[in-house]
Amino acid sequence: MAAAHEKLVVPLESVSLASLPEVGGKNASLGELLRNLAATGVRCVGGFATTVAAYRAFLAANALEPEIGALIERYLSGKLTLASTGRQIRARVLRARLPDELSRAITAAYRELRTGRSGVPEVAVRSSATAEDLPDASFAGQQETFLNVRGAAALLDACRRCFASLYTDRAISYRENHGIDQIKVALSVGVQPMVRSDRAAAGVMFSIDTETGFPGVVVINASFGLGETIVQGSVDPDEYRVFKPLLAAGVRPVIERKRGGKERKLVYGHGRATTRLVQTRAAERAAFVLSDDEILTLARWAVQIETHYGKPMDMEWAKDGRSGELFIVQARPETVQARRRSAELKTYSLEHKGKQLLSGAAVGAAVATGSVCRLSSAAAIDRFATGSILVTEITDPDWVPVMKRAAAIVTDHGGRTSHAAIVSRELGLPAIVGTGNATRILRDGQRVTVSCAEGDIGAVYDGIAEYKVENLDLSAVPKTLTHVLLNLANPDAALRWWQLPADGVGLARIEFVVTHDIKVHPLALLRPKALSRGERMKIRALTSGWASGEEFFVAQLASGVARIAAAQHPRPVIVRFSDFKTNEYARLIGGAGFEPREENPMLGWRGASRYYSDDYRDGFALECAALKRVREEMGFRNVIVMIPFCRTPDEADRVLETLAANGLERGRNGLEVWVMCEIPSNVILADEFAARFDGFSIGSNDLTQLTLGVDRDSARLKTLFDEQNPAVTKLIREVIGKAHEHGRKVSLCGQAPSDRPEFVEFLVGAGIDSVSVTPDSFLRVKRNVAAAERDLAKRALRPPVRRTAARAARR
Repeated sequence: MAAAHEKLVVPLESVSLASLPEVGGKNASLGELLRNLAATGVRCVGGFATTVAAYRAFLAANALEPEIGALIERYLSGKLTLASTGRQIRARVLRARLPDELSRAITAAYRELRTGRSGVPEVAVRSSATAEDLPDASFAGQQETFLNVRGAAALLDACRRCFASLYTDRAISYRENHGIDQIKVALSVGVQPMVRSDRAAAGVMFSIDTETGFPGVVVINASFGLGETIVQGSVDPDEYRVFKPLLAAGVRPVIERKRGGKERKLVYGHGRATTRLVQTRAAERAAFVLSDDEILTLARWAVQIETHYGKPMDMEWAKDGRSGELFIVQARPETVQARRRSAELKTYSLEHKGKQLLSGAAVGAAVATGSVCRLSSAAAIDRFATGSILVTEITDPDWVPVMKRAAAIVTDHGGRTSHAAIVSRELGLPAIVGTGNATRILRDGQRVTVSCAEGDIGAVYDGIAEYKVENLDLSAVPKTLTHVLLNLANPDAALRWWQLPADGVGLARIEFVVTHDIKVHPLALLRPKALSRGERMKIRALTSGWASGEEFFVAQLASGVARIAAAQHPRPVIVRFSDFKTNEYARLIGGAGFEPREENPMLGWRGASRYYSDDYRDGFALECAALKRVREEMGFRNVIVMIPFCRTPDEADRVLETLAANGLERGRNGLEVWVMCEIPSNVILADEFAARFDGFSIGSNDLTQLTLGVDRDSARLKTLFDEQNPAVTKLIREVIGKAHEHGRKVSLCGQAPSDRPEFVEFLVGAGIDSVSVTPDSFLRVKRNVAAAERDLAKRALRPPVRRTAARAARR
């Protein structure tokens, strides 16, 4: 009898990936984790699984296989609908009895789980099909899972319900679409003791960025209660990103913490209702689910699991509310980004877009237009017109047939690991999830544009916008001696450009992070008593959940900079300190009371002059604290800091002293400090500036403005604004020569190299070390630089060999 039991039920610890035909993909993967990774510290949950032999024995004992085969044949021949086929098969399975031998085997294995436990153990009962977690099909949510199952009778019933779920409408349809034989597929049931995440938290994580395919991060979603709410998309979870390459370096590279709404949580129920959905407390909604230590632990486990499997992984985790311990409860290969071709990069750019109606988490990087079709349930999918924009509260696997016909998907609830997000990625559709109010704001028939091409935050715009699609072939990018860097400002979009073979970031502007993520004047966070009641209320709402206003500013700015630094690591990333003008600072929350009114802010209190001033040095200290955190706590030593609008060498000395006082001493821990070259004095006194800074970045817009005396924003004078004016090019050539005499590098950030090939030729001829351009113009500029270098080599104006040697000496 024992031998029979072993064939029908096996311990999870005894199976591995090779056991997939016997216990299905999910259970095989769990066994693989338990056998190979538990000893390394990855905490997993054991248990047992029924085998495929048990499923076949169940079918045979009830003569179900011929009946199922006949129903499937009638469905495939068009004589039965999908709904009728699935309903009839499930009814037959649910009426059937488990063979006595199988019932005894399951009950005995369940009894063994009770060893060392008080009372009747609650278990999770999960379906594990033999045709799931394949390289090209995730089968997310196709079969059922039952949580908080108590007692042998309830367990046997849950096993039978798992068998029946092999023939849900969605599972039948999914197998048909993937060419999987409906009769040969079989199901194993995995049974594990419950992790009491109902008293703590649970979630999903990926060892790859699910939107961009960037392999350098672990993405973690987390919410309070049982993890089904995240998978179902009924809750907006927290989201964390960790940079993998620095995890082993003894630093703490948590590069993003995004707090979700977490309005509900799934907890234990009573009686037949084994789980119930309840509202979270205000304190839970305001808090982050995981501490940094827990985030880092999960990320390290993700890396270990990915290394063992040799591919990007999709994992589920849970935290026990009694012990505080974290557990991995499931792992499967990631199936979307892993299939994409690395040499292709499709980019979308919007033009003439309408009013923004709402926003949420962007899934995919595409744009779609169409008419809204708002549905409240999958039962109403008959009225969905192919090519419409599907708008609904949440989706589950029953929605897949209509999702396949949609141009884009917009949901009220859910995060990047929700069902809507997972299926949208598989289908290649743009989706915006977790908008909160799409079903209230958008109306049936309304023509809209869904954009997921502007970063991690997607937006729905009123009307049909114009947009361009460009396929970038990265397989034939020319190599150049002159480096081509990127200008980046939006951290949410930075990871989208990781595939570009750039030489780093030449200009990362922190103003974008301050305006879009922080939104508050730094001094308003430090001196709240000077604010109005309304301003204090706005700030309180933004900083809820943070230890202080100062920590909110530092953490948010550090996170933004770190994401940009991660996208290009280990290549250099030059981060410019704030260069807001006084009128721009005044527009931040609480800013008006701290800023003077200036007639000409462009030439006023900006850049370096603010940093050492008694009226702003405390605000600048927050910027320094953020950059110090990025370099020292997170480990991004590839970050270079840069000072804008530094008028005199004396001012440079005062700024460098202020930096050092705030823990950013030039040269310490390899810190380089650059200066913007955007004022004629920077060129005229280049020797003195070179003695104080490690490099120059030419700001061609301001340098042209101040050289020619032309307001760069004046439409009336636009014909006079010309970066190629001899006065400007003479200054550029001069500062390059002087900088090189002192062994300093020179870059140029501005629009001109993107628009004018002849300007690129001038810069290359003048010996510029690098140019920094927007990502969308990178390939064009790279080709123009290569052409200019070839032309110069032909004309023997600057032999490449000599230039390379000179550059090597300078570096």
